Amino acid sequence: MFRTPEGKEIFIVDGHTHFWDGSPENQRNIHGKQFVECFYAYHTALSPKEQLWEKSKFEKYTADDLYHDLFIDGPDDVAIVQSTYLKDFYKNGFNTVEKNAEMAKRYPERFIVNGSFDPRDGEKALEYIHFMKETYDIKGVKMYTAEWNGASKGWKLNDPDAYRCFELCEKLGIKNVHVHKGPTILPLNKDAFDVHDVDYAATDFQNLNWIVEHCGLPRLDDFCWIAVQETNVYGGLAVALPFIHSRPRYFAEVISELLFWAGPEKILFGSDYAIWTPRWLVEKFWAFELPEDIKQERGVDLTPEIKEKILGLNAARLYDIDIEAKKAALANSPFSVAAE
Repeated sequence: MFRTPEGKEIFIVDGHTHFWDGSPENQRNIHGKQFVECFYAYHTALSPKEQLWEKSKFEKYTADDLYHDLFIDGPDDVAIVQSTYLKDFYKNGFNTVEKNAEMAKRYPERFIVNGSFDPRDGEKALEYIHFMKETYDIKGVKMYTAEWNGASKGWKLNDPDAYRCFELCEKLGIKNVHVHKGPTILPLNKDAFDVHDVDYAATDFQNLNWIVEHCGLPRLDDFCWIAVQETNVYGGLAVALPFIHSRPRYFAEVISELLFWAGPEKILFGSDYAIWTPRWLVEKFWAFELPEDIKQERGVDLTPEIKEKILGLNAARLYDIDIEAKKAALANSPFSVAAE
């Protein structure tokens, strides 16, 4: 539990975390090496120096590392673990629902595990969605539209095969669709993460929540114009938030645009663990104030009430988390983080 300098407890839902294996032993080819090294470049470029990891730990960390960084040293109350398979690059997958669910069994009150599927797999994709729902009762999925699959180097949310999958998700009650629409990662193609297909899918599937991770960066304007008119489109702050340390003015521009267009109820915190750890992100975010000129120009502010929505209340609403019941379930945990 995160406590502010005034002593208020803030419920934190970390909407974007991972439990990956990018180790050399799991790398299928040069592309697996490129992918995790690109992740590590984001880590080293945007993290405070005291938060940097050794590369070997970054490539493969333990479930105990994850739990410690999120809930003991970290401020999270609940973490949503996203799945990203990348089996063209990694022998056992980079970050699968099976591995995530096995880890989450140890801490069922702490984790929500989201699945993933590739619509290019046709009938097998539909079968796998049924499997994930029946086996893990997933409430959400992570979509990676630039993932390679044989000769294909990307797909769109409005492809016919994708629509068949989303129809099934809607039918089964898998209502939260997290979509990576942000910076590219070597060797994936930047254009395959374009945000324009979100507009189609969100319009055609009104009963699904479309959480656009990384809020479309570097296509923030395109994302904002979509989010302002699609009531079921949300912006995830993973990757955007770490700029609060290295480029605070840039972060102020990003968050103010999101507040102006999407509004404070449609922005979700995500640490993108293990690229970054959540404690320093939450502490800096809570202490952050928008520059006066930006507040005046946009007519927005980043108040404590808005920060509380972004840090946990918005995600709790999408995932039907009863916050008071969850607090009671976690009451025996001695861990908390006070704002510095």
